[in-house]
This record gives sequence, structure tokens and C-alpha cells, in this order.
Amino acid sequence: MRNKVLVAAGIVVVIAMGTYMLAGTNDSKETGKSESVETDVQSVKMDTQGLKQMVRSYSMRTAKAESASISSTQLMVKESDGKSATYALPADEFFVSIAPYLNQTHPCATHSLTGCQGEMTEEEFNISVKDADGKVIMDNETVKSQPNGFIDLWLPRDQTYQVTIEHDGKQAESEISTFEKDDTCVTTMQLG
Repeated sequence: MRNKVLVAAGIVVVIAMGTYMLAGTNDSKETGKSESVETDVQSVKMDTQGLKQMVRSYSMRTAKAESASISSTQLMVKESDGKSATYALPADEFFVSIAPYLNQTHPCATHSLTGCQGEMTEEEFNISVKDADGKVIMDNETVKSQPNGFIDLWLPRDQTYQVTIEHDGKQAESEISTFEKDDTCVTTMQLG
């Protein structure tokens, strides 16, 4: 009888240990998956000037990547070798890219620095930007669009602006805002 009790106790211990080890293996597999996902996309810290220069290089098409897009909070870059990195945007500045157009545009919300292409490349525009209180941010400044047909602006965050763009006697006006959930790609400003 004593042997039967010991054998039963041994079986219970083996089952308990097997269950524990199996659960532990699943946890480590899940953790391993989680860790591999995190290491696939590296979060990189960069000073504001360096970040702005990187964004400009992608907009000017002098820097290459499989993809580079910019949301209201971060720049996301995927290299051709599959490595990815994210860069936090400045806490006080919002990036927005505007593609004024005459005839052709495309729908967009999150600007792709490597994919979005505007109609009017390397042309000069006069731009005025005022905040909701009428404070002038840009006063009829001449800006040249980039090879991707966009004009990149860094504006103070958490505000609403009236933007006016003029080119060859034609004008477009739009209200844009720079809150966290706002779009970084503006392709709705048709010159007329």
C-alpha cells in the first residue's frame, strides 16, 4: 500500500513539474517573440537638428531607405536590409508636409518621405501662416518645393493655423492643426 502511495505521489509531482515547465516554456517563447519584435524596430534618440536634417535628406531624395514615413509623433525608417528604427519628434514642434497642386494630387494622411510625390516639383511658392489668434508664423516667405513636390514645415504643436500658398498669381488656403492625432501630409491645397 505504501508503494502505491509513493508511486501516486511521484506521478502527481511529475505531472505538476511537467505542467510548470510547459507553462514556463510557453512564457519564454512568448517573451522571446516579444523581445524579437522589439529588437526588429530600434528606438533611436537623436537631437532635434540631426532629426530635422535626416527628414530633409529623405524629402530631398538624397538619403535612401526602403521606406521612411513621419507621423505626428515619430519618424519611422525601414532600411533595405530590413532593419527598422523610430525617432521621436520634438515635443514642441509638429512636422507637416504640403503638396500644393494644379491638376493632380493623391489622398494621404501620414506623410511618406520616400513615397509621396507631389505634382509641382522644385517650384517657388509664397507661404503665409497665421495661428488662431492672428499671430504671424510665416509672412509671405518664398519657399521652393522639394524634388518630391512637397513643402516641409515645422510648426508649434497643439495649435490651429491658416495657411495661404501663392504661385504665379494662383492661391490656395487651408486650415491645418498640429495636435497629436493630426495628419502630417496635406494634399488638398489646389491652386486656383
